[in-house]
Amino acid sequence: MDERAPEPWRERYAHPCAWDQEFPPLAMTELFTAAVEEHGDGPLVDFYGRLFSYRQMHAEARAFAAGLQQLGIAKGDRIGLFLPNVPIYIPAYFGAMMAGATAVNFSPLYTAAELEAQVVDSGTRLMVTIDAPALLPTALKVLRESPLERLVVGHLAQMLPFAMSWGMRLFRRSEISPVPKAPDILEWREVLSDQEPMPVAIDPLNDLALLQYTGGTTGRPKGAMLSHQNLSANARQIEAIDPHRHERDMIVGVLPFFHVFANACVLNRTVANGGCIAMLPRFQAKPTLAALERTRATAMPGVPTMFQALLDHPALAGTDFSSLRTCISGGAPLPAPLKRQFEAETGARLVEGYGLTETSGVVSTNPYEAGEKPGTIGQPLPATRLRLLDKEDPTRDAPAGEPGELAILGPQVMQGYWNRPEAAREAFAMRGGERWLRTGDIAVIDADGYVRIVDRSKDMIAVGGFKVFPSVVESMLLQNPAVKEALVIGVPDPYRGEMPRAFVTLQPGAESTGKSLADWLNQRVGKHERVDEVVLRDSLPKTMVGKLDRKALRAEVAAEAAKA
Repeated sequence: MDERAPEPWRERYAHPCAWDQEFPPLAMTELFTAAVEEHGDGPLVDFYGRLFSYRQMHAEARAFAAGLQQLGIAKGDRIGLFLPNVPIYIPAYFGAMMAGATAVNFSPLYTAAELEAQVVDSGTRLMVTIDAPALLPTALKVLRESPLERLVVGHLAQMLPFAMSWGMRLFRRSEISPVPKAPDILEWREVLSDQEPMPVAIDPLNDLALLQYTGGTTGRPKGAMLSHQNLSANARQIEAIDPHRHERDMIVGVLPFFHVFANACVLNRTVANGGCIAMLPRFQAKPTLAALERTRATAMPGVPTMFQALLDHPALAGTDFSSLRTCISGGAPLPAPLKRQFEAETGARLVEGYGLTETSGVVSTNPYEAGEKPGTIGQPLPATRLRLLDKEDPTRDAPAGEPGELAILGPQVMQGYWNRPEAAREAFAMRGGERWLRTGDIAVIDADGYVRIVDRSKDMIAVGGFKVFPSVVESMLLQNPAVKEALVIGVPDPYRGEMPRAFVTLQPGAESTGKSLADWLNQRVGKHERVDEVVLRDSLPKTMVGKLDRKALRAEVAAEAAKA
């Protein structure tokens, strides 16, 4: 078997049963409880200066779990989290698991149609959100138009420090969306129970903790089924490689928790380590720089566009970065000039890693200290094994020394896709009775076990760390009566890495312009899916059998750009 993994992991984890020796099965509820027992009065969350302790968050999670059970939520039910990074995310997340339910992350960027589709697909019974104008109206629309049974609404002002809370209530009323009175709409504090939750037996290996939606090459969202062990193992894997894990740990949590990157590297890993999260609801350069300095932050995971934005902000020069040790970059390739400039300006290390929704977050990363190889995604985490599959025939390994499709085996690899057994079968390659996750990314692995991605999944567009699947945008474009055909590809963008760009042909007699179509489209898709322009063409390239040819279009656009 041509398995490729660096020492010492090849010897230490020669068989999957060895995972249990290093990362024994552990429920996420047990991980949280253990952290509370060790760090009870220590801060878990710093929200604009207001501190929430481990004990306080744990008690609120238990109260939420008991409230869910009193509402009829039982083991295996799905609880949706339609939330930005706010303190109630943590008790809602862990409380759902304490009740035996499965949490389902929903992006606050979703349109009502996108949110409804995933609520229906997941069978979510109850959803938690906050009274923000960007969220509550969307959640209310989905409540009325889907099988969703209840909506639980938290008040942002109640989570803020005293002065900021009153300032919002008195002077920033536009940032508060009124909560309607209805039997199926409950306020967060109404759900919290003063009774103890009923104990629920959890099998870490088989019970699902989280449904995390991703996309496939067809663009149809798929719910990756992540067990308690998947999540807790990945948190412990990430902690294990941190040389500073026994030191003060203050991590800036500005990556959105609904994203698997933040779920693993900010939330779960910090709880496993007993650290504190300096939580910010959204990324803005100036408040992030202020939080880094105010909290004496030691780490900040982010996507390349975040680090570029920090470098571009005038406040950078006056920011004290002396406490900052390591920043992890993921979600998109890290440009070498950005890495060099960030390290020169801050004195902190900026290292690149790699992960997938299907792997609960993280697969590999460069070492935090010595041994980094810029331009690679580093080495696999402990207990993670890699191999390269033949690009044309995934039933075989790639020829030695040649690029191949990266495949992964480890305790963090998902159980499958929710209600999509056929998609799950396609996602795995069997080798010696083991299920290896196919990534769709073409890679090479050097003699030291460092992985370099040489080609990404053929259709996916990486926009500032978010995955955009062209067919989703194309489907919306085709709903416009003027559009006959549509192809969407990624084009280079100096800030976001890539931007979607649409190329269309029009129906006979249609008189729409590219600008009018772009305006129409961008009002109907998520913010990360908006195109930079719509290009009108007389024809689009097609394959010999008449299918639209995205690969040929990319080649044409690249050739045109090279001539410019």
